[in-house]
Amino acid sequence: MISVPDDLKRYRRKRLVSGPWRLEGKLGQPAAAALVIPALAESATLPKTLQSLAANDSELLERTLIIVVINQRSDSADELRQDNRRCLGLLRKFPAGRLRLAWVNACTDGMELPPGQGVGLARKIGFDLCLEHLDWRQDPFLISLDADTLVDPGYLAALHQHFKTRRQGGAVIPFRHRKASSPAQEEAIRLYELYLRSYTYGLKLAGSPYAYTSIGSAFACSAAAYIQAGGMNRRLAGEDFYFLQQLNKISGIDEVAGALVRPSPRASLRVPFGTGRTVSRLSNGEAANFTFCSHSAFTRLQQFLQSVEDSWSAPADQLLAQAGTLDNRLRNYLEQLNFALAWSQLQRNHSSRVQFIRGFHGWFDGLRTRQLLTSLTGDDTSSPLQKVNGLFKWGGLPTQHQEQDQLALLEQLQGIPPALTAQTQ
Repeated sequence: MISVPDDLKRYRRKRLVSGPWRLEGKLGQPAAAALVIPALAESATLPKTLQSLAANDSELLERTLIIVVINQRSDSADELRQDNRRCLGLLRKFPAGRLRLAWVNACTDGMELPPGQGVGLARKIGFDLCLEHLDWRQDPFLISLDADTLVDPGYLAALHQHFKTRRQGGAVIPFRHRKASSPAQEEAIRLYELYLRSYTYGLKLAGSPYAYTSIGSAFACSAAAYIQAGGMNRRLAGEDFYFLQQLNKISGIDEVAGALVRPSPRASLRVPFGTGRTVSRLSNGEAANFTFCSHSAFTRLQQFLQSVEDSWSAPADQLLAQAGTLDNRLRNYLEQLNFALAWSQLQRNHSSRVQFIRGFHGWFDGLRTRQLLTSLTGDDTSSPLQKVNGLFKWGGLPTQHQEQDQLALLEQLQGIPPALTAQTQ
């Protein structure tokens, strides 16, 4: 009998999802990894996702439990309900072959998600239910994927190799959205990717520990780190951002090498923000619901973080004065956060520099970093091309004449060589 860690026992008591849901399908022996796919009306896309997984190494497929969570709320539209019923039927008859394929019925009467819930709870259900089916002798890990996302044949090999040698509990996976079906949507998804990649690049230059991209179909973590982070949250949207932020605070995040996920670029109105909503807005000629941050905002962030490193034992008033010298908007933002109180509490709780800096970044997290950068960007009317070129100059890279060239350069920097990029065309 496999020993269950004490942390898992505590997680069961305090945070394990409660409800009528259970795993069905090909469960088999305890697994080294579990991959969770939430699915809402994905009968047209889910088979392709499963087929792309089936092209991976057979031995690794045997060690990886794949779980599809078919989900809907009680107020879901009839067409979504009908599609979900098709998905359940598809899974029960799917020629799984080498796949260890299981599923969760969270869509029929008595099994639906509560009102106001969505993809966050669906991911949590899948992750929480799989914990009992992992081989805890092997330091198992969890993978997040979406039902409209394709992977390459080396995907599982890269993940299994990563978690053999990992230093951090969390991981993000290189991604590139597939080619869109219309010119308007293609332009929209590439602009959005340029925003995501340039934001991550700016954070890296600034020295922020939150320099990674949060994509629901492109992250993984050790099962132990999942439990330590309190499990997946139940948010309707942005669940990936907040989970990865918490995971980073607890155990850090690294990047997987040698893998690529290829999400769909389709427009969608299912969630209030995210890729689908953004593509829908932009392709319909509406204003973007995101803002490229200015080069100067990132440099101010870098200067502020450096002052924290250099003056961690100084009084809060000194840090606030330094912030005001850099930019009054920085000082005003810190005062809104009651920085002086937080700083003094950090100094009381952390006696060493290393502990203090880690505690500081737990307080000044990814969300507060984003809020600060938005404030520091203000009403800067520079074009995305100009703002990204400002980052390139700062990072010692050649400036580019077109946004598509900027995107190509950032892709290469972030682990997506042209050979992999070609797969998404």
